[in-house]
Amino acid sequence: MQLPLPLEQLAALLARLPGIGDRSAQRLALHILHEEAAYAEALAGALRALHEGVRFCPQCHHLGAAGSPGGLCAICNSPHRDRRLLCIVEDVPDLLAIERSGEFHGLYHVLHGVLSPLRGVGPRDLHLADLAERIDRECPEEVILATSISVEGEATASYVLGLLRARPVKLSRIASGVPQGSDLEYLDLGTLGRALRARQPLIGR
Repeated sequence: MQLPLPLEQLAALLARLPGIGDRSAQRLALHILHEEAAYAEALAGALRALHEGVRFCPQCHHLGAAGSPGGLCAICNSPHRDRRLLCIVEDVPDLLAIERSGEFHGLYHVLHGVLSPLRGVGPRDLHLADLAERIDRECPEEVILATSISVEGEATASYVLGLLRARPVKLSRIASGVPQGSDLEYLDLGTLGRALRARQPLIGR
């Protein structure tokens, strides 16, 4: 049985979200329909504001509010962050997970992905081109590679290691407590905190 066109269109859009199948999208669309009209209007307004009010930080590529000082995110603008430490993460959810752990108070560099030749993702598809320039400009004492412990995450960490090896900066890698193939986003905070505290140097510095 075919649903009314507006409902079908909404379900089709919701099905494009990660982890949402056709049936789940249909249930969500029906739920929105059964809510008061004010809820749908608020949801539509929030979606419009998402692209109008959120920008990517030009320095670390995290999310920031449009119109923030220098266009930077709240972390890069904060005077309380330890600028001697720079943590490289795959994506925004990983950054948020580390922030929730409360174990890290430095700066970040968000790659927005990992190297994956099978999926056609190379160095030019990630925020790697400006990483070396940022290291030279900001001169952090330590760079922590917090990519996932997976084949693609390890390949990305190895690439960054080669990119920064000649620079006078300590390079470390999160290790202890992070299971093979796991995503940082889904780790419990205790495990993630231990991984950060037990990070290992990558080269003899």
